[in-house]
Amino acid sequence: MQFISEKPENGVVERDFTIGEITGVLWSPEAPEPGAPLILVGHSGGVHKRAPNLVTNARHLATESGYFVAAIDAPGHGDRPRNAEDERWVEQLHAARAAGQPMDTIIAEFNLSLAERAVPEWRATLDALQALPEIGPDAPVGFGGITLGTVIGMHLVAVEPRIKAANFGSVFVFDALFDIAKQISIPLTLDVAWHDEEIDRQPSFALFDAFASEDKILLARPGRHNQMASSQPGYGAWFLRQHLGR
Repeated sequence: MQFISEKPENGVVERDFTIGEITGVLWSPEAPEPGAPLILVGHSGGVHKRAPNLVTNARHLATESGYFVAAIDAPGHGDRPRNAEDERWVEQLHAARAAGQPMDTIIAEFNLSLAERAVPEWRATLDALQALPEIGPDAPVGFGGITLGTVIGMHLVAVEPRIKAANFGSVFVFDALFDIAKQISIPLTLDVAWHDEEIDRQPSFALFDAFASEDKILLARPGRHNQMASSQPGYGAWFLRQHLGR
């Protein structure tokens, strides 16, 4: 891990980093307590590690809960160039949306490919973060994400025992996610956008039921998935504090 910038602001230190081709950012309290939890945050599709709602949530967790928060660009997002296959999927998505055609198959294939590539990157990032003396290997770890971030997060949580709790945001549900959900038993929340013309809320109820977790909470919020961020930080932080401490 190489830090390439550092910016203290309003009680939070923001540091950009790279790990090989991985580009990320770490938000830290100015005076972190020993053993403070670490939250990994996944961004939505089509945006990046500094999406406004992600930054709002990260700074809230750092200032109000004293947590470390890290985000990385998914493959082909933010500071990372798309490969030819990614470009093809993006063009197909734009064309289908413009024509009012179903996007289900395209989204499922694209998200699964991104998750397959992103999970090893997240695990390498977690290794590097836990090697930092201010975080260490014993800090509790949580995950938060929305849409693409939820798909990647589910795949990550299913194979990464270091993650102890998760907040999953509204997600386009496809068949492969049900098998992943059955492998996840940590405490979690699943948010559902109640009024979203692109993400049907009904499949989310079946996905929630498929999670193996005994401690799980289903949240429904008005509006579209990209309108949910303003109400997320308070409850999401509360849930994480219940399971990761402060």
